[in-house]
Amino acid sequence: MRPSTQQRLHRGIAWIILAGWGAFTIFLVLWVIMASLKSTRSLFGKPFEFPSSPAFINYSKVWVTSHFGEYFLNSLLVVTASVIGLLAVALPAAYVLSRGKFRGRKALLNFFIFGMGIPIPLLFIPLVVMLSEIGLIDTLTGLTLVYLSVSLPFTIYVLQGFFSSLPTDLESAAVIDGCSDWQVFWHVMLPLATPGAATVAILNFVGLWNEYQISLVLISAQENRTLSLGIYSLITSMQYSGGNWPGLFAGVTIVMVPTILIYIFLSDRMISGITMGGVK
Repeated sequence: MRPSTQQRLHRGIAWIILAGWGAFTIFLVLWVIMASLKSTRSLFGKPFEFPSSPAFINYSKVWVTSHFGEYFLNSLLVVTASVIGLLAVALPAAYVLSRGKFRGRKALLNFFIFGMGIPIPLLFIPLVVMLSEIGLIDTLTGLTLVYLSVSLPFTIYVLQGFFSSLPTDLESAAVIDGCSDWQVFWHVMLPLATPGAATVAILNFVGLWNEYQISLVLISAQENRTLSLGIYSLITSMQYSGGNWPGLFAGVTIVMVPTILIYIFLSDRMISGITMGGVK
C-alpha cells in the first residue's frame, strides 16, 4: 500500500527537522573541538576559522595543571562501578518482578516506578545526613552508592519490561530438565536479556558520566572530584585568571569524547535492545 501525499509530506517534514537538528549538533561538537585547539586571541578574533597551528598544549595543560587526568579516572571508576553494581542488582530483581508470582509483586513494581518520579534535589539533605553518619560523605565510595541507588528504579523498570517480552517456553523446558530457578535465570534468561542489559548499561553510563548535581553536593575535596566538577572548577577559576576559553573547551571535549564514542559504536545495540524490550 503506497503512502498518501499527506503521509509523504509529514515524513518529509520529519526528515528535514531531524536532519537539521543532526547537522546543528554535529556543527556544535566540531566547533567546540576546533575552539579547543586555538589560542584565546584566535578564538575571539576568528571564531569560525580552522586553527592554522593547532594548540594541543591546551589539552596537556587541562589534563595536568587543572587535574583533569585525576578527575577522568575518578569519573571512570565511579561510573563503571555504579553500572556494574546496577546490573548485578537490577537484573535478578527485574527477572523476579517479571516472572515471579507472589503477593505484593505489583505493589513492589509500582514502588520502583514511584521512585523514578522523585526529584533529585529533594534527596540532598537526607543523603548528606546518611552519608555523614556512616562516614562516606565526600568519598568516591559514597558517591558510587548514591549513583547506584538513584539509578536503580529506572534500570529495574526497563529490564522488567524486557524480561516480560521474552518467551516462557525456554523457561518451561529448563524446569522440565531439572533446572532450579537460579539456573533458569543464569543459563537461559540472562543470555537472552543481553541486549536489554547493554541498553540500560549504556544509558546509565552516559547519564552518570555527565551527572553534576549530586556530585556537587556530596564531593568537596579536590582529589575526589569528577569531570563535571572539574568543568565547574575550571569555569570558577576563569573569573580570576583572565579567562582561558580554549582550555575550557578542551575540558568540555574531554568530557564529550567518551559519550560520543559510546553512541557511535554501541548505538545499534542500544536501539535493538529498546525495540526488543517493547515487543510483547
